[in-house]
Order: sequence, then C-alpha cells, then structure tokens
Amino acid sequence: MSNRNATRRTFLKAAGVTLALPLLESTGLGASTVDAAPRRMVAVCFALGLHGPNVIPQESGGNYTSTPYLSALGGDLRNQLTVVSGTSHPDVTLGHASDAAFLTSARFPGSATFRNAVSLDQLMVEKLQPDTRFASLVLSTRGGSLSVTRSGVQIPSEARPSSVFTKLFVNGSPAQVAQQVRRLEDGRSIMDAVLTPARQLQSRVSAPDRERLDQYFSAVREVEQRLASSQEWATRPKAPVDYKPPVDVANPNDDLARLKLMLDLVQLALETDSTRFITLYVTGSNAVQPVPGISMEYHGLSHHGQDPEKLSQLAILQTRQMEMVGAFLIRLTAAKEADQTVLDRTMVLLGAAMGNASSHNCKNLPIILAGGGFKHGQHIAFDQDNNTALCRLYVSMLQRLGIDTDRFGSGNGTLPKLAFQL
Repeated sequence: MSNRNATRRTFLKAAGVTLALPLLESTGLGASTVDAAPRRMVAVCFALGLHGPNVIPQESGGNYTSTPYLSALGGDLRNQLTVVSGTSHPDVTLGHASDAAFLTSARFPGSATFRNAVSLDQLMVEKLQPDTRFASLVLSTRGGSLSVTRSGVQIPSEARPSSVFTKLFVNGSPAQVAQQVRRLEDGRSIMDAVLTPARQLQSRVSAPDRERLDQYFSAVREVEQRLASSQEWATRPKAPVDYKPPVDVANPNDDLARLKLMLDLVQLALETDSTRFITLYVTGSNAVQPVPGISMEYHGLSHHGQDPEKLSQLAILQTRQMEMVGAFLIRLTAAKEADQTVLDRTMVLLGAAMGNASSHNCKNLPIILAGGGFKHGQHIAFDQDNNTALCRLYVSMLQRLGIDTDRFGSGNGTLPKLAFQL
C-alpha cells in the first residue's frame, strides 16, 4: 500500500474513541448566512407507487386535462404545482429496492455491490446549515427511510407521531435538558480529542493529502459548530403549537391515519421553522386498509396486473392519499409568512421510485413538484422511452435554494422548462 493510501486510511485514537479518517474527498461544505426568508423542502415517496395513468395527463404544457389524482389534490392547487413525466434514475432498476435511491440516484440498489450516496435533503443541510432546532426530520409511516448521509448510511426514520410531536414541541424536564446538554458537550470533547493527533499528520503527508486534511478539518469544525448550535437549542423553550398531542394509531392496518398524522406534524414543523428539510417515506404494507370499498391488501393491489377490480380498489386508496396530501398543501397556502405563504417558500416533491409498481418498473416515474417559488401550472413531459434524469429536477431544486451547482447524482444541468418565479 502506498504512503498516500495508508494516510487516507489512518485511524485516530483519543479519549477512548477511534475515528477513521475518510477517503479525503472534497465535501463541498460551506458556511451560509441565515436567510431572512428561509426556503424549505419536503420530499414524499410512496413505496407502493402511484398509478401512472391516474397521475400523468395526456397533454403536455399548461392546458392539460386534469387526471383523477391531480383532481384529488384540489383544483385550487393547479397553478401551484408542476407535473413531470418521462424521468427516472439511470441504472436504478430493482423494484422496491429503488426506494433507497429515490433521493440519491445511486446505481444498482439491491445489488451486492450497492453503495448509496448523499440524499438530496442531506446535501441541502450540508450546504445551507440551517439555524433551526433540527437540521432535518426523517419520517415514515411504518419504517424505512429516504435520507442518506454523505458516507452512504441510511438515516433511521421516526414512524411514531407521538414521538415526533414530543421531539418537536414538548419541553423536557430540567434534568432531561441537562442530560442532553452533557451528551452534546461530550460530543464536542471527542471532536477536540481527535483533532490534535489528526493535525500531527499534516507534517508527514504529501501536499495533496494536506489539502484533503484541511478539507476534513473544515468538516469537523462544522460538526463542532452544529454541536454548539444544538447545545444552544437544547436550553431554549420549544415552539408552542395549538395542536392536541397525537395518539399513535392503534389499528395496525390503518396506513391512511398514519399518513394524516405525519402530514399534520410536517406542517407544524414547517410553520414553526423547527426544521427546513423533511423526508416522509409512505411505507407500503400487506394490510387490508379500513376504507370503504377496499377488500384486498394494499401490496396486492399495487400488483394489479391490469385487473379491473384491483385497479378500482387501488384508485380508491390512492385517491384518499392524494386528498390528504392536497389538504396538507392547501394548509401551507393558508399559512402566511411575511408577504408569502409557507408553500411559496417550501418545495414539496411528491412521487414514487417505481413508474409501474405492478411490474416493479422504475422508468417513467410519477412526479409532482408543488410550491417553492417555481413557475407552475404545467405538465413537463419527456420521452417515455428515453427518459430524462430525474436528478435534473433535483439540480433545479438545489439552485432554487441558492446552492451553486450544476450537478447532482445522475443529473447534469437543470430541468428544462422549469423556471423560477421572479
């Protein structure tokens, strides 16, 4: 092994802690100023898909005929959203495993050699470093997660509404606050302990690796700053909200009730500026949903095979999901923030990692983008056989936040025909 590679894999030991230096590639992290008009992002992925013909209009442009699911969102939202068709992630082809790459576009999820990449939401956190109580929220209805760290590790989600509410809005006892502060202080002391031996490496490595170490130190300093910020937030009272603490859904089969509660909590988190980046994984299930007209289990309905009865029941269930999402979006339009609405400042990405859940096909994904300061009211349609990279939409979203980049994942350049509001 070369000296350079040995250096890049050096392990630092201090205060009983072992820390591996990363493969010292540039992280692109950078400080940002607090935005007086903060912009936010919510990403929602439906694990069992959204039936494409019920989402995607036949016509492109602004004069499209609405579809059943777009109508379920609410007619008042038409000019607040853009429908995107003919996009996918290249080399993401393995059915349900593709959910892991929905916000990353990492190739070949589910394969033995799969390594995930940083998710869209976590890159936004890295670049903007929001001064909020929580850098991000990672939520689900039954487990699983859309959010991935820069090192490719999936961030566990919170699936219990009661726990999410407590985390966001319930102040701990003085003893609990003190314990949290001690844990944060311990984290900062660990960072101090490993930095000293790390700096000693600088005199023994090549110039390129000194540059990589400098980048590493910058990243560590940013972690320290986040720990300091977290310590400050730990002692501040949490935002008061006029919302009854939720009770976790008792019926193990009721996925719709879980979705409603989570959307309520997402709304509260945005309105109180408790966080600016949220992912919500609407996990699938093998349960028969307690909904009139539904007699078959959810997962089986997604594998409809064009069976008319299954398609009918699937439409009932997914229409209810869209109605809940529509009600959530309408509430964001009613919430005012200075001279705008919360939806004006919040990009809401809705979609699925499979374009056809029945066949586990990952082409032609059903994608809707609402709010966030874009010029909406249109269906942007790309080639159904030669898809455009969905990550071009992600590049547009990053640029809307003021992040200077032309690439994300498999996307090179922004999404054509999607423009910002002035």
